[in-house]
Amino acid sequence: MLEFKKRVLQKVSFDLELFEKELGKAAKWLLDEELEELKVWCYETFSEKYKSIIDRCFNEQRMVG
Repeated sequence: MLEFKKRVLQKVSFDLELFEKELGKAAKWLLDEELEELKVWCYETFSEKYKSIIDRCFNEQRMVG
């Protein structure tokens, strides 16, 4: 599931709203250890463009989880 979510995020990375929507869905679906790996991957891959979205998504997830 993690690899699938990574592919989806790469495909929608051209659009801020789609990226945020898909990242939020991924955060809800993944197991905790997968979520941590996704977080690291997102920062490595997209932080230049979407750092604030990544921050917000993972901060919200921490508060919910």
